[in-house]
Amino acid sequence: MIRKPLNAENRHTLETAIGYHFVQQERLDRALTHSSARNAKGSNYERLEFLGDRVLGLCIAELLFQTFREATEGELSVRLNQLVSAESCAVVADALELHLYIRTGADVKRVTGKHMLNIRADVVESLIAAIYLDGGLEAARGFVLRHWGARAVRADGARRDAKTELQEWAHAKFGVAPSYRVDERSGPDHDPRFTVTVEIAGTAPETGTDRSKRAAEQVAATKVLEREGVWKASELK
Repeated sequence: MIRKPLNAENRHTLETAIGYHFVQQERLDRALTHSSARNAKGSNYERLEFLGDRVLGLCIAELLFQTFREATEGELSVRLNQLVSAESCAVVADALELHLYIRTGADVKRVTGKHMLNIRADVVESLIAAIYLDGGLEAARGFVLRHWGARAVRADGARRDAKTELQEWAHAKFGVAPSYRVDERSGPDHDPRFTVTVEIAGTAPETGTDRSKRAAEQVAATKVLEREGVWKASELK
């Protein structure tokens, strides 16, 4: 991962992509600093990530509540969970090319795959918090609407529960139930990451990572359903 220095030119490019220009530039710097970065103790994005997760959830919940006026609480919850997932946040990070600006330690720069997905997702949430602290809720809401608005109204945003769907499919096709196991738990207590593998006798396993055991199970189940053609592959990935 080659990081661009956050000089005046690159800062302007990034802020233009974000759609928000910071009054206090150090907030943007902190939102892009991983805890592994040199001299990052006390000035990394971990606390911002905690706040940004809640601000994102509020903005998305408000958007869904206003958009789907006839939807049940269950449907709104399914849509919300999909939109605030690590995968969805990482898609936004990739669209903004945030990986070019994240400041990390040398060891993290060699990390790829699911770990980097989590870092990209974390930075998006940290960025939302930084915007919220710098410009208030309206500024944060504007960012969320720009980057999640189109995804929020997608037709497949209210898919039924993936674990339920997979269980029915597995019973019908193989006569067995899926089994789930937790492979890894990482991250701080206030923001853990769970990696879960789902196995079904007769087909290949899949692995999912998210912020709770249940959410990670849903990610893994979704991968099987999409791989087997039961569900159309999500455009969020």
